[in-house]
Amino acid sequence: MGNKKKKQAKAKEPVKLRYKELSNGNQSIYLDCYSNGKREYEFLKLYLIPETSFENKEANKATLKLANAIKAQRVVELQNNQHGFSGSGGKSKVNLIEYIKTIADKKRELAGGEKRGSYQFYLSLAYHLKQYSGDKTTFRQLDKSYCTGFIDYLKMAKNALNGKLLSENTQRQYVKRFKTVINYAITDGATILNPFLQINPESLPKKHDTEVCYLTIEEVKSLVDTPCPYQNIKRGFLFSCFTGLRFSDVNALTWGKLQKTDNGGVKIIFIQKKTKKQEYLQISREALKYLPDRGTASDGDLVFKFQSGWYINSIIKTWAVAAGINKKVTFHVARHTNATLLLSKGVSIEVVSKILGHSDIKTTQIYAKVIDKSIEDAVNKLNG
Repeated sequence: MGNKKKKQAKAKEPVKLRYKELSNGNQSIYLDCYSNGKREYEFLKLYLIPETSFENKEANKATLKLANAIKAQRVVELQNNQHGFSGSGGKSKVNLIEYIKTIADKKRELAGGEKRGSYQFYLSLAYHLKQYSGDKTTFRQLDKSYCTGFIDYLKMAKNALNGKLLSENTQRQYVKRFKTVINYAITDGATILNPFLQINPESLPKKHDTEVCYLTIEEVKSLVDTPCPYQNIKRGFLFSCFTGLRFSDVNALTWGKLQKTDNGGVKIIFIQKKTKKQEYLQISREALKYLPDRGTASDGDLVFKFQSGWYINSIIKTWAVAAGINKKVTFHVARHTNATLLLSKGVSIEVVSKILGHSDIKTTQIYAKVIDKSIEDAVNKLNG
């Protein structure tokens, strides 16, 4: 006697994608949400266009991907409500400003003093978002309109310290950090959408080449001859001038990372703090002059022993002024100085890129432009 298989009832989707034909031939995408006997419609301000070209087909694929992501989030929110989670938006009701401050605190704790600038930038981002939309904004409220509005706000926003309008490069950094915050939130489950995927990249703030501050060899010699009350900072800065190491790498340098080579020289084997890649760097005799006396230090002891990173630039600035240098000198200027000195001595851009540990030679080409400009200026001086 054969048993008839019972058909399993297919669970009804609580959220469906629907499409509304528009007079211009496009289709408006909206959500049909049904829960607890109630039906609601949510128009997404997303549109499918006639697939008259390959580009249009690809655009529609991206639009549908985003629409399905929004649909998935709404399903999760409805399920959260049905299972007793507080709030109509589940985790998406996480406060944006408080979340950014949490990220800033984690950055400071994990990275230490050398990342204070990153910590401050996240706090500054929180400040501008608060100025833009108040301190009650949640991730549930983040959409394309909110993000484009913030981009427009930045165009007229002013630096909280000096009252000047933000440069486009600074605007770009704020947008970049904001996108990073949203990606962190996606990883943490605070949201599953990144509204910036809906925004045309051409409408985002553009990166512009900025003037690279560097020291000439004469200015480096002036610093060598000028006393600095903090010898470890003086040594560390000059060491960076002749190695190109970032502050984070100089700060983390231990004696065990300095190793003798077969030809009697010294090299550093280290993991770059920024790129997380292992690097081998040959140390010049000039750079070795600025290493402190090792004494009884063990392999794990720090070479330069900076107490904290935040005050160092202030000390370097005072030292540079005492040396007669009329430039805004920070620790990072030492790295710029190394690049320009090498290029001015005829070292190829490929070799300089390798020494600096750049993953993209385009980054190094910025310094080549600086050298070309200095040569042009020198030639023009001969014209009287």
